[in-house]
Amino acid sequence: MNTVKVKELEAVAFQTYGAFANLVNPTAYGFGKPPVQFFRDIIQQQIGEATTVSYSICRVEPRPLVIGSGEYHNRCCEGILPIDNDILIHVGPGTHPRAGMPVEQFEVFRVPKGTMVVLRPGVWHHAPFSANDQPANVLVALPERTYVNDCEAVRIEDEEKKLRIVE
Repeated sequence: MNTVKVKELEAVAFQTYGAFANLVNPTAYGFGKPPVQFFRDIIQQQIGEATTVSYSICRVEPRPLVIGSGEYHNRCCEGILPIDNDILIHVGPGTHPRAGMPVEQFEVFRVPKGTMVVLRPGVWHHAPFSANDQPANVLVALPERTYVNDCEAVRIEDEEKKLRIVE
């Protein structure tokens, strides 16, 4: 089994896969002064032809840091926001559908809680991992029913082709 090292989330390293913004400590322009401030238009998420964004929770318990599957969406971006714990996400560049999953090109990034990541269409990814020994509740924003009508998922059956995440 090969390994992949965790990288800190950084704009240049992540730009191939999408965008991110710290929503808890925003640097964006804001209206008002404490005790009420509004920080607008911090990050955008393209939803394709859909008209409804659906917000779901993906609860991830601590588990072995082994990448054994991937998925991508053709027609929309996916928003990922860890609410109460840091997470690790694996991503890979978009490929032609017949090219297969580019496991050897996967990268892993640490996403601090409160930081929204928006993955571009076609970017390989799958359920995040908790970054420590505590569960993480992750808000996922996708057009309604994307997991049924725009999700290409692949499992890695060969143990030797799976990736172990290392710090």
